[in-house]
Amino acid sequence: MSERNSLERMLGILAVFDEAHPEWTPEQLMRRLGYSRPTLYRYLKTLKEAGLVVSINQAAYTLGPKIVELDFLLRRADPLILQGQPFLEELAARHPGTAFLSRWYKDRVLCVTSVRSSDEAVSSYPRGRPMPVGRGSTSHAIMAFLPRRQAIPLIDSRIDVYRQIDFGADRDAVLARFRAIRRDGYVIARGEVTPGVVGTAAPVFDDGTAPIASLCLTMAERHADAYGLERLGRDVAETAARISERLSAHRGLQAAE
Repeated sequence: MSERNSLERMLGILAVFDEAHPEWTPEQLMRRLGYSRPTLYRYLKTLKEAGLVVSINQAAYTLGPKIVELDFLLRRADPLILQGQPFLEELAARHPGTAFLSRWYKDRVLCVTSVRSSDEAVSSYPRGRPMPVGRGSTSHAIMAFLPRRQAIPLIDSRIDVYRQIDFGADRDAVLARFRAIRRDGYVIARGEVTPGVVGTAAPVFDDGTAPIASLCLTMAERHADAYGLERLGRDVAETAARISERLSAHRGLQAAE
């Protein structure tokens, strides 16, 4: 087995930890991953020494303290957080709700930072908890701006979700909705993730053609309706554009160094 394949298999252990399965026994890991006992224990030993996993009475494993250390470093280094935080604070100050930035990660949407200015409409997906792809404005704002070849497999695999929320009955209908989102520059979703909550989102870019994240503002319906949905959408889209400009400028400075 090549060194790369071995590394991928070892990292595959970390990939099985999620909200539904935060703890694994060696026997469960062997059944899930198909690794032999000697191979699994060799990988676990390496991950444990690196602090990426810890054992509980030598009977089960959870993620280790190195993950927390890396998260601390990420907060201090991620340009999306550093450049976007001031804009989040301004947006949250203008509207009673929660403003947050979410990164597009593989086939997931993940909140990386947020600012809350109201105890209403609290997000069910805080930093680190993957959001449902195919449901909610945060997801739509990213999916609508992905290249077609990348978007279509994601649409096809989630068409039942789109039907449930009346977003589109088939691929062509979903693509038509995405074209409308690109035209408007923002998307508004009412109650798709949390009942009684309106989410307004727009894509965030750095210097590429595909979005790296989305900016979303969630508000209680009564606040969103009182403010005006179109006006709210323009505000979120303009704020997302300002974050994109800041990220592009930051990338340009890095390239010049």
